[in-house]
Amino acid sequence: MDTIKNEFLTNGYTKIDQLFDNTEAEKLLEIYNGVLNDKEKTTHLRSDLAGLDETSKAIERITQIMRPSLVIPKILDHIAYKKALHYAKKLLGDDMELDFDMLINKAPRTNTPTPWHQDAAYWINLPDKRAVSCWIALDNVYESNGCMWFLPVPDQHILKHNNLPNGGALYCDTDTTNAIPVPLQVGGCTFHDGFTLHYSKGNTTNSQRRALILNFRPKEMIKLERNQGIDHTGVRKQRS
Repeated sequence: MDTIKNEFLTNGYTKIDQLFDNTEAEKLLEIYNGVLNDKEKTTHLRSDLAGLDETSKAIERITQIMRPSLVIPKILDHIAYKKALHYAKKLLGDDMELDFDMLINKAPRTNTPTPWHQDAAYWINLPDKRAVSCWIALDNVYESNGCMWFLPVPDQHILKHNNLPNGGALYCDTDTTNAIPVPLQVGGCTFHDGFTLHYSKGNTTNSQRRALILNFRPKEMIKLERNQGIDHTGVRKQRS
């Protein structure tokens, strides 16, 4: 664990070869696919990070569903959540808790990259900036179907970001010469902080590239977010 923690604190990311086994992966995939395929219940939580497809607006290229646990709460009982929280506490402290979950699916043969960005560019400014995202592979991932690439930001500041055309995700133009790809087997994962730049290529294969992302931050900061109307459902709620 010391090696993993030192790597994370030095580089802003680390890798766990197997967070859970194939049996647990199958259980999680059953729930995951149910959420992914239920467009009615996920309409208010769902978006395409690739932006609008001008050739066929019905095709989702990079499907993002925020807070899948709101749609199927039993997903919270899966061992992935418990194990990821265990590592989050070891990496950044015992006050870390689950802030939100998210699933991202890259459809087959879409070849649309997720651009370089920092997660913190999406978040409100909080006094305690500790945060860690666990990116869990539910398919074997490698460069051609969209494994994660990472690039540390040594002084942990937020770089300038812009929006993709057609209403897609944020992106950052920067020198990524020294970026490193991190292939994973099913059930493997990475942990990265909010300032580490990351990216994935498009999916040029005939299969999906499914990932579950769990984000953790200090319990008091989650309370502060919620008090400001931030619940990561894609909608900023008014305070009552």
